[in-house]
Amino acid sequence: MKKNVMVIGAGGVGSVAVHKCAQHNEVLGDICIASRTVAKCEKIIDSVHRKNNLQDKTKKLYAKQLDASKSENVVKLIEETNSAIVINVGSTFVNMPIMDACLEAGVAYIDTSVQEDLDVINIAYPWYAKFEWIRKPLFKEKELTAILSVGFDPGVVNAYCAYALKHEFDKINVIDILDVNAGDHGQFFATNFDPEVNFREIFETVGYWEERQWKECEHHTKSMSYQFPMVGEHKLYLMGHDEVHSLSVNLDVDTVRFWMGFGDHYINCFNVLENIGLLSHETVKTAEGLEVVPLKVVKACLPDPASLAPGYTGKTCIGNRITGEKDGKEKEIFIYNICDHQQCYNEVESQAISYTAGVPAVAAAILVANGTWDVKTMKNVEELDPDPFLDLLNEIGLPTAIKIQKTM
Repeated sequence: MKKNVMVIGAGGVGSVAVHKCAQHNEVLGDICIASRTVAKCEKIIDSVHRKNNLQDKTKKLYAKQLDASKSENVVKLIEETNSAIVINVGSTFVNMPIMDACLEAGVAYIDTSVQEDLDVINIAYPWYAKFEWIRKPLFKEKELTAILSVGFDPGVVNAYCAYALKHEFDKINVIDILDVNAGDHGQFFATNFDPEVNFREIFETVGYWEERQWKECEHHTKSMSYQFPMVGEHKLYLMGHDEVHSLSVNLDVDTVRFWMGFGDHYINCFNVLENIGLLSHETVKTAEGLEVVPLKVVKACLPDPASLAPGYTGKTCIGNRITGEKDGKEKEIFIYNICDHQQCYNEVESQAISYTAGVPAVAAAILVANGTWDVKTMKNVEELDPDPFLDLLNEIGLPTAIKIQKTM
């Protein structure tokens, strides 16, 4: 059994991951939380103790300073902490240095989203081929486990596809991943995770897999409405997203698309920021001679996503509308999770967006630690047995529901 975990990243998702690791430290051992800013790590540790979430109090929970952009720093800390599993919930811009450090140090690697290039917008599809997948032969050669993009979307939604193929369908034709946040944080305008990453994924050209080919369109040009369980009808917009890339390669499926809900107010604010150039990642010079990146200035002005948690109300609903064939008949299901913002805050002092991203990464770490998912190579979630993963999520806070839409 693999022991001792390092969580890299002290944002909203990192906080959830540490809380959940602490709740299951009888399996995961000592927990180190590492970030550029130790004070943020210490604040999370205080939260864990405040909520009494450290299950085995004989195990250590501690913080370390880390600049994860340099692999040698990560290797040194892995060795110093005797970590066996690294959960990377930091910036997506440093996935590759952390992954390379895990290869060098000989430990398991887990992340929640694909690497992004800070200087490149609209990288060609599919993204995975440019980054993580390049290291796949090395993980196989060294017999090290890497579980990629195991947040909720991507992550749990990938497992939903694998579960549907295993239990509900003989053949899947269309996967539509639907994500709506029906909660209210009370702020005039805010993003639920890192604004820089959030805005980039929205304003980039939309890529989707349809009729077995890549197609593109401009953002917010394709939309639909959907009646969700519990949270009602919401308008959704077609977006490019990580899981579309791996699902289109790893599953024999005609169409994979990702849709996210946005209210009119959010769209209006976003359009203003974009149209006046405040979402640009290119450096500009102020009248005083200061060089600034507009997108980073906007990020600095917006509320910290972690600060939204105390007053957040309402629920999220994320799931897959899947159509295909079973026993020669057409079938459609919606497989999904409902997550309540206030319940998340009561348990781990975080909002549901962070909760749904952080809990699955810890579930994956538990399955790697106990050997169930210690596959000794690199895998995306849909390539793994979904049953133990979804069963564990049912136990630790993210239950799955299935609604049969139709059979013909």
